[in-house]
Amino acid sequence: MSPTPRPIALLVNGRAVQVAVDRHVPLLYVLRNDLGLNGPKYGCGLGQCGACSVLLDDAVARSCAIPVGGVAGRSITTLEGLAQAAGSRAVDAGAPGGPHDDILHPVQRAYRDTQAAQCGYCLNGMVMATVALLRRTPQPSDAQARAALQHHLCRCGTHIEILAAVRRAAQLMASTDASPVTPADAALE
Repeated sequence: MSPTPRPIALLVNGRAVQVAVDRHVPLLYVLRNDLGLNGPKYGCGLGQCGACSVLLDDAVARSCAIPVGGVAGRSITTLEGLAQAAGSRAVDAGAPGGPHDDILHPVQRAYRDTQAAQCGYCLNGMVMATVALLRRTPQPSDAQARAALQHHLCRCGTHIEILAAVRRAAQLMASTDASPVTPADAALE
């Protein structure tokens, strides 16, 4: 019988959590299996496709290739934590369901508004990379957006819509109107 692993302290979506897993387990497995955060997806398992991306101290990181022991005490943000991180910039999505279904980060809203998702598998990585890009470069050129997203694979070919989503997200992030947008308002846009 192997000994129980020592708890590892993590800061996930602004919340302190402890997990008792082997330090070498990929962060992706802990996020999905132990914490129930299913935004990051298992894609290639090699850190090459971007489906598993999270923000690690505000930088894009591939959670399938990072051992959980290496991120103890660092800030980890998943797709589920973006609206919370957006604070007053979060917007009403008008979607029924769970406690966070009605709030979206402006980048999530931009991807929805521009219909940038096809199958949606790459969406987590694209959104997380866009958030990181806009934090570094609030008004990126298309070339800068392409460079930031080039290592996130989209097999459906929605690249034009994804670039439109980056432009829309930059507009939403620059907006001084941080008031929530209701579903009725969204229909008028």
